[in-house]
Amino acid sequence: MVWWFWIAVGLVLVALELATPGGFFIIFFGVAALVVGALDLTHAVRQAWLQWVLFPAIAIVALRFFRRPLLERMQRRSQGADDVDSLVGVIAVATAAIPAGGHGQAELRGASWSVRNVGEMPLAAGQRCRVVAVNGLMLDLRSE
Repeated sequence: MVWWFWIAVGLVLVALELATPGGFFIIFFGVAALVVGALDLTHAVRQAWLQWVLFPAIAIVALRFFRRPLLERMQRRSQGADDVDSLVGVIAVATAAIPAGGHGQAELRGASWSVRNVGEMPLAAGQRCRVVAVNGLMLDLRSE
């Protein structure tokens, strides 16, 4: 096979991985094709049968050793301090009076949030209260 065929296949597979939410499978075959193309370009591997053996072998080895760490790193990066569910237990300040069971606004981390008072006592404007649950973009509050 000619080296540019492997490079073209590798680039198409890498682009396909980037275009689809696949979970990092196709990219390893794309990288393997790029490696085989580079080996052919440098005349390290000229036999077509050896190229076809190396292509899946490199892809499977890379998939086995690099997929899990890559997924863990991406998942760790996507979770962070901006995770909304991490707001449970944080202190917010009511911006206006909120009756028991009523809805209102509260300030939390410099942003205004829609809140619901799930406590039995009304919340006064400026009162500190604790977030007890997150329901979408609505925070459930109870007096501190």
